[in-house]
Amino acid sequence: MAAKKKTSGKIFVLDTNVLLHDHKCLYNFEENDIIIPIVVLEELDKFKKGNDQINFQAREFVREMDRLSGEQLFTKGITLGKGHGRLFIETGKPIPAQMQDSFSENTPDHRILAITLHVKEKNPERQTILITKDINLRMKAKSLGLVSEDYESDKVKNIEILHHGVETFDGFDKNIIEALYQNGQVTRADFPMTDEQLPSNQYVILKNASQSVLAWFDPISQTIRRIEKHSAFGIEPRNAEQTFSLHALLNPEVKLVSLTGKAGTGKTLLALAAALHQHKQYKQTLLARPIMPLANRDLGFLPGDINEKIGPYMQPLFDNLGVIKNRFTAQSKELSIIDEMQKREELVITPLAYIRGRSLSDAFFIIDEAQNLTPHEVKTIITRAGEGTKMVFTGDIHQIDSPYLDMQSNGLAYLTDKMKGQDIFAHVNLVKGERSFLAELASDLL
Repeated sequence: MAAKKKTSGKIFVLDTNVLLHDHKCLYNFEENDIIIPIVVLEELDKFKKGNDQINFQAREFVREMDRLSGEQLFTKGITLGKGHGRLFIETGKPIPAQMQDSFSENTPDHRILAITLHVKEKNPERQTILITKDINLRMKAKSLGLVSEDYESDKVKNIEILHHGVETFDGFDKNIIEALYQNGQVTRADFPMTDEQLPSNQYVILKNASQSVLAWFDPISQTIRRIEKHSAFGIEPRNAEQTFSLHALLNPEVKLVSLTGKAGTGKTLLALAAALHQHKQYKQTLLARPIMPLANRDLGFLPGDINEKIGPYMQPLFDNLGVIKNRFTAQSKELSIIDEMQKREELVITPLAYIRGRSLSDAFFIIDEAQNLTPHEVKTIITRAGEGTKMVFTGDIHQIDSPYLDMQSNGLAYLTDKMKGQDIFAHVNLVKGERSFLAELASDLL
């Protein structure tokens, strides 16, 4: 194999799920060589058709390989550009005896393992590493003596921000707390916190022996402001975290919000209530969530038309809308506003896949269950934002349904980590459940 001529650097063998996770992954391995097993290209064929993000990734990766190769042959390796290694396609190899004794089935995963073993044997002077997001395949590789790693280029290194609630500072300067109550604000220069403790749009609880105050750092005016509780479309915040969340959702200067927390903390309900409260400021309110088919089966196997197929997946969004509707009487002005918005399609609940290709202007866009999105999918969604649009991502990083995402690699964690400190971004992690005592107990103990 041509890769043998190079005596330095590593060789990375990529699994299909890496390419479907990030079609630009070829450029994240520095000067090391990359090998795509031929079986991976076969598997990509199955994903090229369709409207989901995974289909888009498959098509884009194949186009990228075609652009790179031109008239060249992969047998000699295709250069990936300055600062990068070369790209090879490795054709199928016989299943070695040691694998036949362990794995009876001739599956794509086992064929990838066979190719990785072949590459390792042909290049003893270099380290061969199988990169896959499939944990079980990594375990199989390691059982054969192969080095195998997760694809980590878009993993969040520190997810502490997503585990803790709102920062509380005890024993705080009494004079500053009194100034916040008297004037509603203090200047950043008078506030005894580092920039790391107080990034843009940071929410904090300040306490001393006799007083406490909810506060927020306004990056526009460079002041720390006191926050009071306000309701939105019949929904009252029940704790400090919900008060902060509603403040971020109602702040016109904040165009991007991420709300994280376990089930029952009120993330989606607060986002929807804030959207309805501001219905005059936005032309349309959109609620969307990714569809995660049961047992990874396609929607096509479900009976009925498209609305009947997606109905069960969208039901939690309708449930939140129902909670808000139940706050009002049948003759109330608020209920007629909701009905009119739905009639005019100014309030739309839709699968996330239907948003692709659209440019969303003057919209309040809520993306629920965002922990099931990849970083690339989140980027694709945010780049849909036109002038006057506000986007809200909600989710629980402890409840990920995608088999190839985890707490560090999901799009919601990635978004929160990368956007922290930006003047138009705010994040709140909600810890206290408010659905019911039963729901809170189950979330904590089960």
